[in-house]
Amino acid sequence: MWYKKVSTRTVVWVANRDSPISDKYSSVLTIRDGNLVLLNESQIPIWSTNHKPTSPISAIAVLGDDGNLVLKEGFNSTEPIWQSFDYPVHTWLPGSKIAYNKRTNTHQRLTSWENIEDPSTGLFSLNLDANNSQFLIMWNGSEQYWTSGPWNGQIFSLVPEMRDNNMYNFTYVDNENESYLMYYLYNSLIISRFLMDVSGQVQQLTWLENTEEWNLFWAQPRQQCEVYAFCGAYGTCNQIIPPICNCLPGFSPKFMADWNLSDYSGGCARKKLFQCENPMASNKDSDRFWEYPNMRLPEHPQSVGVNSATECKSSCLSNCSCTAYAYDSDGCSVWSGELVNLQQLEGNDGNGSNLYLRLAASEVSSAKSNKGIVISTVVGSVVGLLGLVVMVI
Repeated sequence: MWYKKVSTRTVVWVANRDSPISDKYSSVLTIRDGNLVLLNESQIPIWSTNHKPTSPISAIAVLGDDGNLVLKEGFNSTEPIWQSFDYPVHTWLPGSKIAYNKRTNTHQRLTSWENIEDPSTGLFSLNLDANNSQFLIMWNGSEQYWTSGPWNGQIFSLVPEMRDNNMYNFTYVDNENESYLMYYLYNSLIISRFLMDVSGQVQQLTWLENTEEWNLFWAQPRQQCEVYAFCGAYGTCNQIIPPICNCLPGFSPKFMADWNLSDYSGGCARKKLFQCENPMASNKDSDRFWEYPNMRLPEHPQSVGVNSATECKSSCLSNCSCTAYAYDSDGCSVWSGELVNLQQLEGNDGNGSNLYLRLAASEVSSAKSNKGIVISTVVGSVVGLLGLVVMVI
């Protein structure tokens, strides 16, 4: 489903987002047994409204000007059998809800596309936390990285710009059956939408007729690097100098085709095994560490009780599953497994720490023998070291 009056085709709803068809010209959307049914090129049902009528009905489908696809029993019926507004994908349209049904314990949430070309279910979702009357953005349904703050009767406490809103009429409802937020446009001639974007940001966009483009009016989180694991495992986010995502030294994009579509969630893959993982490695070639200064450290560190940076390094080196360590005023932290949520901070940002990334000795030697090479992976352009200082220890 897309806008008719917008020159750039902008999809707002997909029925079969996780059940694609191979030949869209041979697929059929029909009504069968009181349900909307999508048939693929072999006339096999791949999606249905899945309504179970108690008696035979003569159903019709109506697409309203508001973008709501409604299945109902005849033209005179006012109650929908099923409606697309109850099953949003990534777009929140005026007149629809983001809701939590207390009776059925189900959510109406926005979920991002996989990437800009693939509408299948992505990693980012906007959910209503009914217990605290607030909205949350989640990564993979498990990691919260943004909150609107609670509703105070007029606005959400951490979205103060709602006070200056003169475009949207928001209504928050909380009763024994459900909690939901709904909005309408004061000017119905304006074309506007909210979007859970593949970037991990919830965005407010308005169509500009004179320039024929979507104008980004508002987005949260404000900084792209605040999106959890935006660059994937072993990817580092840089808000200062583009490109925004790069692979750590010794790594390369795991799925380059996805990176070219600005989908970095697959992260980066290690080029060479640790020496301790390689049965052919010489005992004298122990693993080494790259120093990455002024970094936002990865998620889920483990604290180690040691008294010096040297002991912290030795603790990591003695454990083959240890992938990095840091030693600062908080003591020794080590990481096992994949590193996520890394960010290169500005030089004057006092919140950064030095991160020591474990690499195979052969990988370090290769990098040292090729002075001037680009050790961070860049998609679409070739640049230098992006202002980073990288040292071998």
